Amino acid sequence: MTHAYHVQRWTRRSIVSTIVIAALNVALLAGPFLLSANAVDHLTTLFVYVMLAITWNALAGYGGLVSVGQQLFFGFGAYGAIRLSQAGMPVYAALLLGGAGSAVLALIVSSFMLKLRAGEFAIGMWVLAALVQLLVSLDPIVQGATGTSLLALNSFTPEARRADTYWFGLLAMAGVALLLFALLRSRLGAAMQAIRDNEEAARSVGVQVGRTKRIMFVLAALGAGMAGAVWLATSISFQPNTYFGVQWTAYMIFMTLVGGIGTFEGPILGAILFFAVEAGFGAQGVWYLIGIGAAAVGFALLLPQGIWGWVERRYALRLLPVGYMLKLRDGEAGRQRGFARRPSTKPPAASPASEPS
Repeated sequence: MTHAYHVQRWTRRSIVSTIVIAALNVALLAGPFLLSANAVDHLTTLFVYVMLAITWNALAGYGGLVSVGQQLFFGFGAYGAIRLSQAGMPVYAALLLGGAGSAVLALIVSSFMLKLRAGEFAIGMWVLAALVQLLVSLDPIVQGATGTSLLALNSFTPEARRADTYWFGLLAMAGVALLLFALLRSRLGAAMQAIRDNEEAARSVGVQVGRTKRIMFVLAALGAGMAGAVWLATSISFQPNTYFGVQWTAYMIFMTLVGGIGTFEGPILGAILFFAVEAGFGAQGVWYLIGIGAAAVGFALLLPQGIWGWVERRYALRLLPVGYMLKLRDGEAGRQRGFARRPSTKPPAASPASEPS
């Protein structure tokens, strides 16, 4: 017996949830007027974590490009803002363009980094981040490991600086998330996941592998750079060892694995959970870092699909769908296909090196 299928992009539940999430983001604009100073600062930190989580997930979970060097773009976004501000640019414009500067850096380094595969790419990114950290430390403005500060923010009152930074972080997070959501629902998102699953097969059906990888790589760098710029605005001070530290990528991996790699909702949930854990146990120092590392390993072994991935499979719940649903016309639901397909929990197999097109 044959069945007729139709393709469904949205469900009633996902439409409602998307509207609710959009309304929540609009409501958050009132945060500085309604919340305490401490709550505003905490929410700004959460915006940074969400940007880091969703962009690393886009790169690794949807694109198969596992990087342990995304701190390169986080630190460079902050450094670019320092440089532009000291050149006389208005401070929040400097923060915006500094974050965007990480995308420019990614476009440049993609010409040789994307020739690497699997573990070579992961380690190569880490080495490149360390090299850029060294070069930034040699800048006289930075003063080596001592660092410098975003002095232009000192002209604001603490209340104005807190509110402006909160709004800047909220708009940056919403912009990055919207851009990623639109990309993953597009043909480019489908192409990226085809490359993740089998690069040679994707190339054989006409996917422009180099171009597609480059776009995702640059977009992930943009999100990390904007996160670095927002973090700089909250702390004002800049030390290369802190901003280019590998702990930022460790945080990204933790949030993505715990929330659910290869889902759009999972890293957001992971960022919220990480934020809560840090607020409760961050003062424990090295034991806190050991704890989150052990938790990440535990999730990778025992619940590789992450919390949201488990919920999604158990209850067929998708709040922000980025794929297709094949549904029987008689009402019997088919399984989700297309570019919402979950990635394998096994590392992607290495493919022969090839030049990005």
